[in-house]
Amino acid sequence: MPDSSGRIIFVIGGARSGKSGFALRKASDTPGKKAYLATAQALDREMEARITRHREERSEEWETFEEPLHIPALLREIAVTHDVILLDCLTLWVSNLLLTAEGLLEKYCDDFIAVLDGQNRSCLCIVSNEVGMGIVPDNVLSRKFRDSSGYLNQRVARIATEVYLVAAGIPLKIK
Repeated sequence: MPDSSGRIIFVIGGARSGKSGFALRKASDTPGKKAYLATAQALDREMEARITRHREERSEEWETFEEPLHIPALLREIAVTHDVILLDCLTLWVSNLLLTAEGLLEKYCDDFIAVLDGQNRSCLCIVSNEVGMGIVPDNVLSRKFRDSSGYLNQRVARIATEVYLVAAGIPLKIK
């Protein structure tokens, strides 16, 4: 069985593209102790239902960590105890930072990239939304979100071992 430590799998796609399901299958096929790092917050009933659905899709082998902001610190902590980490999703994390800690966004993103650059033990599977294929947003906050997410996606894709674009439930390996 090939060693998957130090591997970074980046899965990107549009909303409802099937990216989370694909990432879960890909990560589930990787042997070892598994951690699911969720960035979503249940701020309303609809989001609660989405989170519940995602939990039900995972087998009991997944230990779930819910963290909306402090992703770099949590990754450092669980990378020494887990062989496979699935982070879902990067764009929700950027949104959380913009809405609660905007002044720290760049620092957190730099720290996140440093964690990815320095990690060599776990297999990381990272899910994100492709945000650059639509129209230019009409307000400052939306443009900041799109730009910040797009730049972070580029940085992650550069250092990832594998990159998949998922559209209509079909994954396409692009790196």
